[in-house]
This record gives sequence, structure tokens and C-alpha cells, in this order.
Amino acid sequence: MKPNTWILFDLDGTLTQSEEGITNCAMYAAEKMGLPRLEMETLRKFIGPPLAWSFQEYMGLSPEKAERAVTIYRERYNTVGLFENRVYPGVRYMLRALRKAGAHTGVVTGKPIGPTKRILEHFGLMKWMESVVSATDNRAEKEHLIREALPDGAEEVWMVGDRKFDMEGGVKAGVHTLGVTYGYGSEEELVSSGAERIAHTPREIAEILCPEVREIRGAFLSMEGPDGSGKGTQLERLSDTLDRWGFEVVHTREPGGTPIGEKIREILLDPENKAMADETEALLYAASRAQHVREKIRPAVAAGKLVLCDRFLDSSVAYQGGGRQLGIDEVLAINEPAVDGTLPDMTVYLDIDHRVAMARRCAASEPDRLELEAESFHARVEDGYHQLIARNPERFAVVDAAKSREEIAAEIAEKVLKRLTEMED
Repeated sequence: MKPNTWILFDLDGTLTQSEEGITNCAMYAAEKMGLPRLEMETLRKFIGPPLAWSFQEYMGLSPEKAERAVTIYRERYNTVGLFENRVYPGVRYMLRALRKAGAHTGVVTGKPIGPTKRILEHFGLMKWMESVVSATDNRAEKEHLIREALPDGAEEVWMVGDRKFDMEGGVKAGVHTLGVTYGYGSEEELVSSGAERIAHTPREIAEILCPEVREIRGAFLSMEGPDGSGKGTQLERLSDTLDRWGFEVVHTREPGGTPIGEKIREILLDPENKAMADETEALLYAASRAQHVREKIRPAVAAGKLVLCDRFLDSSVAYQGGGRQLGIDEVLAINEPAVDGTLPDMTVYLDIDHRVAMARRCAASEPDRLELEAESFHARVEDGYHQLIARNPERFAVVDAAKSREEIAAEIAEKVLKRLTEMED
């Protein structure tokens, strides 16, 4: 890559999957104007081209009525629609790789500057953008936007986009063109309009433009809590949030996470195995974890992905160290060769009284072998967690699990996204 290389990105269909917000707002405008309901195939065509042009082309409106439709569209888009959006998985990895390679990156889009910057800021993408150029006064030709975005002395420039407007604009502006097929245009459309290269995923963009960059570390997150704390629900909500932000999420759990680990899980949780010695239980958890770390967690993090794990080492420390009274330090020692230094970058702990948690858990479904233990066991588990948090306050994000599901999810999302975006810098 040349020293002063610039990579310019379209927004909708290239960095973000904006279909939900754009189609909802187009339907809103049509309904407000008393127009017939459009099929989804037609609504998707609004993604990419200038709005006024789309209302004329796909709804048959006059220029005056098209401008009215744009105004109504933006009433909803500027408050709700712009956040009905998802960053494509792999975009964050790609932008980090380009920055590591020394490239300058920016956005050129037919969207107005206000919503464009709000989207980039909301999803934590603005920190990578040195230039953001949007349409003004309905002037959205990509050629002019590209020329405006570039500083003097740029040695190599690429326009990256998903529609013919991006490729044609790049050709007219005299820059290289890279079309992406994961957006809203076809490969045939992109090639016929001037694409020099084609990428089928955001990661392929990095492979094409900076193949020399290899090591972009991902992250490892775990979620902990007593049985019945609502962990399953909150994992689902956090997963959706992380996906919406463009993290490539690898879901896993303990015990389990690998074929070998899942077989160990069956043994550990089987209510028939009441004769299992406490030490056997602790060693089986460590054995499952050793396989999990080496087969799944480390490779995914090394590949730049985000591992989201339902329980990890902290559960063994709390349940076997505290609950079984084997001792916190003793269980940590058992697990030292299993984890071999691999610990979560962040752990979310759902804090709730063990009695409340077990009442919830037993009301939901048949309890497993550990959940059938006495109340005193679960009290020691809760205390074990609190001791761990006191030892490692910087790693844990403690959330009050007695709040409403919505409040809990919002607090978890805020804390996790803050930590993850800090790690990207």
C-alpha cells in the first residue's frame, strides 16, 4: 500500500445494512401521501440512489411531489429510521486492518451530513473516518463527492461501494473502484459499471487492499450469574446488540463449546450422577475448559472475532471453590494449566440474591444436578462470585439483575460497548 492511500466508502449497503430503516421510512412517506403500498422488492431499490430520484423513478412522482415525499421520509428517518440499522459483520475488522496498514479512510454518501454523522458516531465508526462528505442541496453525484473528499497529494484512491452509482462515480473521478456484493447491488451491476475488483465480504476488502496485515486481535467476553439470574435472556439481547454493531460474534458456553466439551457437559449435568466426587467435578470442568480454550476460544480471538461465552472459569471458582467448598485458590490452581493465561477481557456479572434466582430457575424448567443442591450451596456460590469480583474489579461489570429486562439489557450494552470500542483504539 502506498504511503498516502485513501479508501472511500459508501455508507448504505457498504458499511451498514440500512434496509430496515430506509424501507420503513419509504413506506411511511408513501402512506402519509396516500400512495399505494409498495412491494418490498421496489422498496429495496431506494437503498443507494438519491431519495428524490428514487421517489420519481419508483413511485412515478413529479419532482415537486418527490421533494414532499423526501421531507416526510426524513421526519421519521431523522428520529427513528437511522438507528434501524446494522453494521455489516467484519466491517470493524476491515477498518482496523486498513488503519493498521496506514490507509486513510472516509465516507462519501448521498445521505445528508447530519444523519450520516449520527450513524457513524452511534455505531462507533467515526473514529476511523478522516473525511465525511455527503450530498448537499440534492446534489449527490458520487463523482463530485469523491473529488471533494480527497486532499491534495493522495497517491492512491479507492472508491468502495455496492451500487453502480459508486462505481460510475469512481470511474469519472479517476480513482480505483472496488464493488461489494454483500450490499444491495449485484456483481453484474458492479462489473458493468466499472468495478476493478470485487469483494464478497468486508474481510475480503482488507484482503484485497492490505493483504500484508494479518494480526488483528478480537476479544473474549463472558457472562456469569447464579442459576436463574436471567443470563440466557441477556446473552441473546447482548448478542443482537453486538451483531448490530458489526462485531463477528462467536457464541459458546461452558461446560461444552466443543464436541469433546459437550460430552463432558452431559456427564456433569446428568441428575443420575449423584455419586460424583467434588474433585472429579472440578477436574471435569477444567478438562472441558482446556479443550475449549485451545480448540475454539483462542483461534477465534486470534482471527479478530468476538467470543461471547456463557460461563467460564469464574463459574468453576464460584460453584466448586465456593459451593463445593474446595477453596477458591485451589480451584484456580486446578484450572491454571487448562486456561494457560486465557481469561476474558471483560465479564458481565448478573448480581441477584441466590434465593430469588433459584425461585425463578425452578419455575422455568426442570433443574439439573447442580441446581438441585441445597440453599446453603447456592449461598456459597453467590459469595464465591462476590469474592472474585473483589479480587478483579477491573474485569467485572456488575449489573443489578433485579431490574427489568430492558434496564438490564441497556446497562449491559452500554458497559460492554464502551469496553470493546476502547479496545479497538
